Amino acid sequence: MSQRLLLLDNGREWGGGTNSLLALLARLDRARHAVDAVFYHDYAGGPLGQLSRSLAALQGPLAIQPQRRQPLWAKLGKELARGVLTPLPGWRAAAVEQIELAWRVRPNAQQLAARLRQGGYQALYMNNQPQSNLEGYLAAQLAGVPVIQHCRSNPALSPRAVAAANQAARIIAVSHGIADSLRAQGVDPARIRVVPNGIDPTQPLPDPAACRARLGVSADTVVIGAVCSLLPRKGVADLLTAVARLQSATPLCVLVIGDGPQRSALAQQAHAAGLGECVRFVGFQAQVLEWTAALDICVLASASEGLPRVLLEAMLLGKPVVASRVTGSAELVVDGHTGLLFPYADAEALAAALAALIADPARRQAMGAAGRARVLAEYTLDSYVAGVTRVFDEVLS
Repeated sequence: MSQRLLLLDNGREWGGGTNSLLALLARLDRARHAVDAVFYHDYAGGPLGQLSRSLAALQGPLAIQPQRRQPLWAKLGKELARGVLTPLPGWRAAAVEQIELAWRVRPNAQQLAARLRQGGYQALYMNNQPQSNLEGYLAAQLAGVPVIQHCRSNPALSPRAVAAANQAARIIAVSHGIADSLRAQGVDPARIRVVPNGIDPTQPLPDPAACRARLGVSADTVVIGAVCSLLPRKGVADLLTAVARLQSATPLCVLVIGDGPQRSALAQQAHAAGLGECVRFVGFQAQVLEWTAALDICVLASASEGLPRVLLEAMLLGKPVVASRVTGSAELVVDGHTGLLFPYADAEALAAALAALIADPARRQAMGAAGRARVLAEYTLDSYVAGVTRVFDEVLS
């Protein structure tokens, strides 16, 4: 008889964590672990255009738990706390957290607890990180079921979130760096299991020549790409600054693959830097591999990562990667072998790394081959699913 888990994901946009979660659900043995999903938002994205369609294709039940609009008192209370307590950041954060608990977290926890009890679930499986999942911990406590937390990003935890995490039966960290961060913040090491993200090496891969032909770039053009949400922490502004500093005789094309609130500002930055037609903003792409295949260099300049799927995809495709030396990326990229690392927000160092690879096609090819070999050896989808399954069994057997 299968063990029943309720999956909670309270995100609101499609990202690498969504793709990794769906890859897990597609391969999970449902005869052993039956997973029903509750999300707060049926957000757009993926090859089928909508989260609900993607889950339906996996024959996974999905419930949407609607979120009420933030009341005026909560909005004003947070603004007041942030203003009055500016000199006391710890108190300010605690005050804001108390307001969030009152209007959002506790009501959501009550609904989730009722769902857990009514569905007869044996565990609550959460797909984010402890600071974002406080209602789940409260709900599991009310319903008397264990929590399995999948921590996919590098969290900054409040004391309350640390206490919550130490109630989890297991916390799955997607990288050793995330595990180290959790331990450093006071999370019990005995609860943590490291299961790196993985990717399917058997999936059909697009033809790079066909993808480049669609872009209309010449054979000698070096295509540099960033695949990410357009948020300040993703560092796309640093990439544009670095490209503007390059003095290369080689024709360049920069693909910005993704969307987000920073898109307009980044387009203005590219125009002001005189990059003109060199930079192309192509928006969110459901079939992102078809764009990544066209790249000569994949760049991820973010402030923090869990274990970035975009780099796994680029490496699977044999692309050299240039990434900021932060948790997750630094663990995945072997500096000088599968790609190059640079200090976060150091546009000059990023420019130097790009210049080195632009000038050396043979080195790009060698790094891409080494990256592909690393993914095939250490970051397959089968090993990822097997690792998560072992954690489920530890908690539920």
